[in-house]
Amino acid sequence: MQSPVKREPDFEQFLKVLTRTGRPSHLPLYEHIASSGFIARFTETDFDKWPADHPDYWRVYTEFWLGLGFDCVPIEIPLNCALQHHEETAGKLSHGSEATVTLRNLEELEAYPWPSTDAPIDFRPYEIVASYLPDGAKLAAGVCAGPYEWATNFAGVQGLAIALYSDPDFVTALFGKLGELHTAAVRHLATLDYVAVLRQGDDLGFKTSTFLSPDDLRKHVLPIYREMATIAHDAGKPFILHSCGNLGAIYEDLITDCRIDAKHSFEDVILPVTAFKKQYGDRITPLGGLDVDRICRSSEPELRKYVREVAEVCFADGYWAFGTGNSLTDYLPVENYLICVDESLRIA
Repeated sequence: MQSPVKREPDFEQFLKVLTRTGRPSHLPLYEHIASSGFIARFTETDFDKWPADHPDYWRVYTEFWLGLGFDCVPIEIPLNCALQHHEETAGKLSHGSEATVTLRNLEELEAYPWPSTDAPIDFRPYEIVASYLPDGAKLAAGVCAGPYEWATNFAGVQGLAIALYSDPDFVTALFGKLGELHTAAVRHLATLDYVAVLRQGDDLGFKTSTFLSPDDLRKHVLPIYREMATIAHDAGKPFILHSCGNLGAIYEDLITDCRIDAKHSFEDVILPVTAFKKQYGDRITPLGGLDVDRICRSSEPELRKYVREVAEVCFADGYWAFGTGNSLTDYLPVENYLICVDESLRIA
């Protein structure tokens, strides 16, 4: 599919948005992820049917983001941790919260074959994608799924909730191990010249609150974010957090204690990105925020008007990046997204 984007990438413009060090020469784009189906439709390939070791997989992946006009290609790879699977999930969009319970107590945690902190993730895909980057483009790199999400994968949502009360030592040990692996991965990624930005996705909440209490997050999760952000900053690189849900109770922690540079994932029903910008935008950069449902359902004139309305608030000071509130989904019409991208190119 023909992209409306003709400009050359310039990651320095995205860095200006994240570090809040001057208005960029163009409005940068940012997305956390794109579904394989969306990439396949945009690139007119069978990308959604290819395994990651397909010879064209990472080339097409890179060309997809560059073709949309991204200055930094987002990429994340999961921890080298195997999970047990208790349900048949093939062909399903989601599965039960306890479907991958692998650890139930300290004994099982200590017996688990944890990867070395020298190889917490597979770093080869980052190198492969970097090999396809033109001058002016770099990576926004991180670990696929954050410490909270991995904890619920290992222990289950219910299992983790129960363990917080019945076996707190197990919970502390689990987050301690996950923190070691996540920070080890970020520490290595931060040394790579082709990585301009560090990022972490970790969905902490739902419509009305966080899954864990704010105090439990402050004890188990936020210190890991703080260390990851510190590692990034020590390397002279900004740190992005993507998290869905209502995080109102911990935004001050994320900004003042963890010192994240930018926040991604916004839902209009919780807190529209424009409201976040007005409340916190003098201290942190919001990324994306365009409602996916509105992009799916709106006409072209409505989409162009919507992009302008959000940009008028969020990009007035130059510290915002265009993008959806969550991700590029399988059901999102490519044509509608390209209309939004095209309109963003007209904003200076």
